Amino acid sequence: MYAIAIIRYRRPLEEVLPVVDEHRAYLKRLMEQGLLLASGPLDPRYGGALLLRVPDDAVTATLDQIRDGDPFTKRSVAQYELLPWVPVMGKEELDRVFAQKP
Repeated sequence: MYAIAIIRYRRPLEEVLPVVDEHRAYLKRLMEQGLLLASGPLDPRYGGALLLRVPDDAVTATLDQIRDGDPFTKRSVAQYELLPWVPVMGKEELDRVFAQKP
């Protein structure tokens, strides 16, 4: 199952920026685990988005774990909107890209 996470800052950007390096290190670990395909800030910068692939048999639990483990959540500077997603067009390409992940 794929999912999209929309992250919205709850605090002013100057309070979010000190947590960005820790947040990105966390996202790097998610990539290494094969859960995260892509991420980045929104423009204008009021949050960000993640493209995720989670196990079909543990969608809710995995998404909750991803949200709860993020330093942005732990430090209450951002909130997640978690959207399980069933791509139709382009699914084969996404599957191919994820299959190449370590």
